Amino acid sequence: MSNGNIAERICVRGLVQGVGFRPTVWRMAQASGLRGEVWNDSQGVEIHVSGSPGQIDAFCQRLTEEPPPLARIDAIERSRVDAFPESDKFLIRESRRGEVRTGVVPDAAVCPACQDEIDDSINRRYRYAFTNCTHCGPRLSIVERIPYDRSNTSMRHFPMCPACQEEYENPADRRFHTQPNACSVCGPKVWLVDSNGVKVSGESDTADAIETASSMLKQGKILAIKGIGGFHLTCDATDADAVSRLRERKGRYHKPFALMARGLSVIRRYCEVSDKEAALLQSPAAPIVLMQRAEVEPLPEGVAPSQTSLGFMLPYTPLHHLLMKEWDRPLVMTSGNRIEEPQCIDSREAADRLQPLADGFLLNDREITNRVDDSVARVMAGQPRLLRRARGYAPAPIPLPDGFPETTSLLALGGELKNTFCLVKQGGVVVPQHLGDLENLISYQDYLKNLDLYADLYEHRPACLVADLHPNYRSSHRARELADQQGLSLIQVQHHHAHIASVLAENGWPLTGGKVLGIALDGSGYGGDGTIWGGEFLLADYHVFHRLGSLKPIALPGGTQAIRQP
Repeated sequence: MSNGNIAERICVRGLVQGVGFRPTVWRMAQASGLRGEVWNDSQGVEIHVSGSPGQIDAFCQRLTEEPPPLARIDAIERSRVDAFPESDKFLIRESRRGEVRTGVVPDAAVCPACQDEIDDSINRRYRYAFTNCTHCGPRLSIVERIPYDRSNTSMRHFPMCPACQEEYENPADRRFHTQPNACSVCGPKVWLVDSNGVKVSGESDTADAIETASSMLKQGKILAIKGIGGFHLTCDATDADAVSRLRERKGRYHKPFALMARGLSVIRRYCEVSDKEAALLQSPAAPIVLMQRAEVEPLPEGVAPSQTSLGFMLPYTPLHHLLMKEWDRPLVMTSGNRIEEPQCIDSREAADRLQPLADGFLLNDREITNRVDDSVARVMAGQPRLLRRARGYAPAPIPLPDGFPETTSLLALGGELKNTFCLVKQGGVVVPQHLGDLENLISYQDYLKNLDLYADLYEHRPACLVADLHPNYRSSHRARELADQQGLSLIQVQHHHAHIASVLAENGWPLTGGKVLGIALDGSGYGGDGTIWGGEFLLADYHVFHRLGSLKPIALPGGTQAIRQP
């Protein structure tokens, strides 16, 4: 054009859907004096823009430096095009389909702006337990398929009222295209029932239901609470009798309970909290953080028997925020399940399975599509380390180190205990949320459901399957079934070699980086000679390993039970 303007097609890859990316692009493009359009597609976000080369360069630079809080940009691909945008403005277009490359964003803790609204008595979302925006709220737990549009989530059951619809359609509003957007007029409701299912306080007054639940907890009751990715069982953590009853009812006699406190000032009465631990607690992922126990105000021994550390998290949903607001002491917030079973996610299921455990149920009518447990983290050697990768982290894709071909397409089906699986696609890996022990039928059924879900979410069709060498793992059985059904080759990998390879990948070790000394002390695994291995010293790279040494094996009666009771 005579004015020196050019046109570009800009493709943004990464976690860029469901995080307010398009309105951010819209605002930046307007501020830069650009015209064009932006839309979601199955590979990320596409931008068609025109302006001077300097304007477009500045726009891309700003986009890289100031993305939305929950976004993660993996790549910005720019190309000159001949066609100029038809509009003389900058517009946001509807989503388009295609081959899936983009990721599903993890659930995120309630942001400060939404917390302020919940606490503001003149705001229309005052004390509303499902307040969210593009910077926070449910994502993975409500999604059924992509593109991540409201019609493809469990929020499709709640048509927006005019006020919410106006926010949703306004690019200048932080709730523009926020798929879970809702308020007390049109959104999900909370109610409280006793252990027999009789309503104590109703959907017409969410605040009353939460206040009544808080009063019951202060009386020493145990409640089941439906959260963002599943149920919790909760009680007053300072009430030794309530903690003891919860342990007895749940049949969980030794493992520590997770705790929730309204703020860092409360946590510091029970734990030594470093700056990095505080940052981790306050991050959008809001995991359970394991920290050194302090003796300023000791908690009952039953909270964490024989432990020198405690696991705390901060309120990460508006409901938790409202429940904890008047509490100057912590609550136990443990998974809502029976021993060895996965967390309940459905109200009817919870009423059946948790009825013997809970004195009441704080319920809501927002469907949890996908079970997502709390993540568990610890700061070690000055860095946050995930012990359980779930809510807040999964399923954010993890880039593979240098040397791995982008054409590789694999599905690795994981182990038997603390299972998750892994999709390898286009130079990255997708590791779903922690799924649990496949020895349990409900966990195995959830595993099969998630295999199908992730295949659909990412339109993933593997060229090859990968399984643990152990012939009797349920995941290995499933791998053999899929290999037969789909005519795919199956690679079987020794358990400890897989652990070492995963550590190499986590630390960015390139494919051609050479061999390392890998020490795997995680427990037992099926060995290449048909015996059980454990305590392995392996000289290994991604391809092969050589067994340098191991703990001497001894015969134990009882099979697997000998692992639990040596």
